[in-house]
Amino acid sequence: MDKRQFLKTSGAFAAAALFPGFSTAEQKTEMTHRTNWAGNLTYHTDHLFEPTSVGELQQVIKDHASIRPLGTRHAFNPIADSTQAQVSLKSFNKVELDEKARTVTVGAGVRYGDLAPVIDAKGFALHNLASLPHISVPGACVTATHGSGLHNGNLSTSVAALEFVAADGSLHKLSREHDGDTFNGAVVNLGLLGVITSITLDVEPTFQVAQTLYTDLPFAELEHHFDDIYGAAYSVSIFTDWQKGRGTELWLKRRVKPGEKLDTPPEFYNGKLATKNMHPIPDLDAINCTPQMGVPGPWFERLPHFRMNFTPSSGEELQTEYFVPRADAYRAIRAVETLRDQITPHLLTTELRTIAADNLWLSMAHQQDSLAIHFTWKREWPIVQKILPQIEAKLAPFNPRPHWAKLFTLKPAQIRAAYPKLNDFKELAKQYDPQGKFRNQFINDVLYS
Repeated sequence: MDKRQFLKTSGAFAAAALFPGFSTAEQKTEMTHRTNWAGNLTYHTDHLFEPTSVGELQQVIKDHASIRPLGTRHAFNPIADSTQAQVSLKSFNKVELDEKARTVTVGAGVRYGDLAPVIDAKGFALHNLASLPHISVPGACVTATHGSGLHNGNLSTSVAALEFVAADGSLHKLSREHDGDTFNGAVVNLGLLGVITSITLDVEPTFQVAQTLYTDLPFAELEHHFDDIYGAAYSVSIFTDWQKGRGTELWLKRRVKPGEKLDTPPEFYNGKLATKNMHPIPDLDAINCTPQMGVPGPWFERLPHFRMNFTPSSGEELQTEYFVPRADAYRAIRAVETLRDQITPHLLTTELRTIAADNLWLSMAHQQDSLAIHFTWKREWPIVQKILPQIEAKLAPFNPRPHWAKLFTLKPAQIRAAYPKLNDFKELAKQYDPQGKFRNQFINDVLYS
């Protein structure tokens, strides 16, 4: 198939040179393969292996020249795609808490929403959670997925050790305690060192959180009070439709002690206290969201935006996210705002969150405190793919780093330049996968072309 015909039949993903082989589920094709969670892409292989033991996994990996791990399918780009084989470890669901070491080791199929109540019942918690509890622990960690908080690192920063099967079928374990800076390279690995069998996380004493919401926070307040606003709670999110120079909703997730009475003034930096539960997308029912109105509850029932026992949406969406230095946050927000009339008609919502710097080589927050600008789009890819380059051009002065598992059109050279330890990471990956068994076209184009 030539390039012109490919673009016609596949739905034309962003820049064909960046994502060759991409196929949208919206196109009527003869393929009957599985799709990702949102349904915006179809995987190219129908060979999915689901081993139930490490031994079975080792044999599967040895038997295939090319294979990719598949988690909870929440990636919006082809990072998990393969033309030959995928492997799912959803049956690897053990949870082992070490109270003395303050760690928990979980199988590769465990989701945060499954893990959290188990450790909470024993008096422990994770330091943070993403907006969705439905995602797998390894999938989130190897892509540097995150929650929010001025002083909170992404979810990967809680990883203390990981066990994986390398390309030759051998089993390996790396840890923060024993492997130094090499471990910093191994955590956010995009599935390129091997297939993770288990992952060990730091835990801390359980805590409670209360959510207080405000509406219509003027962007102008961020110019001189950015850290005051984002430091006012343990985790903070601002949602916006980019119109009227304001955040439509401000979510303050505050840690509270038992019996503590929270101060909830009627105004917060000229934002107005919400009088009802709200959804980040104003038109949707808040029943899917975690409890608000300042009512305290367990950390795992407040830090995510959405409840585990509800599907947050029908999946009819696309997602894009860019990280910029927190020092440039206000200027970056205002730069994107100039595109509001192009963005808003095709947008469900944008979320603005902060993430603390870390030392993980391929983390989007590597060595920089960051602001993440997260777009949830209507599933209108032909239009969105024309908007993304405009947003990326506005963010160019701030050297944006896109989320590894979401949609972007940045040139590979721009992405590679944003990661000073990338060559070190490639050497590390080569140790465990010298022939590139765990790569796919997306990985080759973004990191190796």
